[in-house]
Amino acid sequence: MPGAESLRVALVHDWLTGMRGGERVLEALLDLFPRAEIFTLIHRPETVSSQIEARTIHTSFVDDLPFAHGPYRYLLPLFPRAVESFDLEGFDLVISSSHCVAKGARPPSGVPHLCYCHTPMRYVWDQYQAYFGPGRASAPVRATIAALAPWLRRWDVASAGRVDRFVANSACVGDRIRRHYGRTSVVVYPPVDLQRFTSAPVREDFYLVLGALVPYKRVDRAVEACNRLSRPLVVAGVGSERSRLAKVAGPGILFLGSVTDAEVVDLLSRCRAFLLPGEEDFGITAVEAQAAGAPVIAYGRGGALETVIGLEHNVEAPCRSGEDATHDALQPTGVFFHEPSPEGLMAAIERFESQDFSVEALQASAARFGSERFKREMMSQVHELLGRGQA
Repeated sequence: MPGAESLRVALVHDWLTGMRGGERVLEALLDLFPRAEIFTLIHRPETVSSQIEARTIHTSFVDDLPFAHGPYRYLLPLFPRAVESFDLEGFDLVISSSHCVAKGARPPSGVPHLCYCHTPMRYVWDQYQAYFGPGRASAPVRATIAALAPWLRRWDVASAGRVDRFVANSACVGDRIRRHYGRTSVVVYPPVDLQRFTSAPVREDFYLVLGALVPYKRVDRAVEACNRLSRPLVVAGVGSERSRLAKVAGPGILFLGSVTDAEVVDLLSRCRAFLLPGEEDFGITAVEAQAAGAPVIAYGRGGALETVIGLEHNVEAPCRSGEDATHDALQPTGVFFHEPSPEGLMAAIERFESQDFSVEALQASAARFGSERFKREMMSQVHELLGRGQA
């Protein structure tokens, strides 16, 4: 079996339009496979890191369409055909980094396909209402998606058969893979560059939301909660929800728009606490916050239960190996709210404000999710796939 440095790997990634958690995973995969080439539906130049831009990037026909560099999610019905159109001949291995359709790429006969699954297509499964429910999209868009969603779900399930091995980014995503696709998976947590982060000597009096301003992130809960509590909130990120959030934000809410990596580090090092108001598949930013000494106030579902240690000393996250066995020995790193509403988040903020959290405990929690662990465990999955075939 050839070594990683000589493997010709096709990395199929949904789209390259900004640096979020999925793109951090892509960077780590590029580190592992020096000869890898990227296949993606849409590429907006200069929106991703120089490490990604330096590789050969193949785009689909969608990239040439009028809306591709605007509200491209309206092109969702075209995405299955687009990802199937990639010519992957000549590669030794296909790895898809998928939260939408990337896992539906067609590998050549005999070429193994490993899918690193951030979640099954969230737009038609778990987050359908968040994107296309009342008030989230226009009536014509809702009607169109309602007609197409059954077909998209059937395609999503059928195309799962093109994957030889699923790797989930969290246990909760592994459960979705089982429910929607009827497939097993192995959990490999995403990589977090822990060395980037330090904690400021004195925390400042503002809460922070950081990430894409898209419906499932539920940033509206954070905006309303901080409005009603008269707490200062900084919102860093861009996305389709920006204008809607600005209309309801009070004077204590500051929107920064797009921020650099250095600004992310600075904000996390200074904020009073980091807010995670929606259900995350994993939530890299919650780990980054802890690495920077910021406690996390999170909705108590999804990946947050695997990354944040609540005051209740939650042990919901299953231990995958001896490295996780210390989970129940860690000190609290945040507060959960379980009522999915601004009121639930408000109560959690007030509870947080009566507690103290140790920077050392926060950083010890984050240390479970370093980049080297991701690379080691992913290479183990690749070696098993290439050595033994389908999982």
